[in-house]
Amino acid sequence: EVQLQASGGGLEQAGGSLRLSCAASGFPSDDGTIAWFRQAPGKEREGIASISREDGSTYYADSVKGRFTVSSDNAKNMVYLQMNSLKPEDTAVYFCAGTHIIMATMYPPTRRDYYYYWGQGTLVTVSS
Repeated sequence: EVQLQASGGGLEQAGGSLRLSCAASGFPSDDGTIAWFRQAPGKEREGIASISREDGSTYYADSVKGRFTVSSDNAKNMVYLQMNSLKPEDTAVYFCAGTHIIMATMYPPTRRDYYYYWGQGTLVTVSS
């Protein structure tokens, strides 16, 4: 059974950093794509970053490019999201999601309907 669990959220001041973790149990470490999504109050869920489990290539939405970094530790079956230069508009519940689809065939790789494994979210609050 595939289970994805995001953790590491919390309260941070604007300009600060947080690192989120996604534990991907039951999901082959060298297969498919893992992505990070977020959902702010009253807004639709937004895909912000993804990583290929085959070759480690990454993709970022414009809203986080240059500030967030997604990485993978396949030996531990973990995916991380390092968030720097946080802004109040980054406040949201953050989710990790997985798919067996190869990232190079997805456009964009953060399109929600590509993903069929979803974990519970972790809340990130950025104060101004």
